Amino acid sequence: MGVLADTVLDDGGRVIGVIPEHLADREVAHRGLTDLRIVSSMHERKTMMSELSDGVMALPGGLGTLEELFEMLTWAQLGLHRKPCAVLNVEGYYDRLLAFLDHVVDQRFVSERHRQMLLSGSDVSALLDRMERYRPPVGEK
Repeated sequence: MGVLADTVLDDGGRVIGVIPEHLADREVAHRGLTDLRIVSSMHERKTMMSELSDGVMALPGGLGTLEELFEMLTWAQLGLHRKPCAVLNVEGYYDRLLAFLDHVVDQRFVSERHRQMLLSGSDVSALLDRMERYRPPVGEK
């Protein structure tokens, strides 16, 4: 995340960071951001990131990335927000996850319309365009 933040800052962009206090205390926080917000918990972090964002795009990452992505996707499914959720599928990183989600649909644990709420693509610009055009499904939750 630090390399991405530095790249955005070097190109004149703005970066807002949200980090729980226990991680900031361990000096994990990037102190050169445009805006660094320190919160008390991971839940407060996710809530604030949701409030600040127009959408969610997960880049390749680990368990924390997946947890945050699926919480935001679940909130969207429940109608708590109407923002697009997406994965940037760099070099097929998320292929197996996407296939698993298709399996979950086949097993009837998730509806096809809810599965379609998670956008994916390997081209950043094209994926951002799809996110901008995104409209959540209508009907029962």
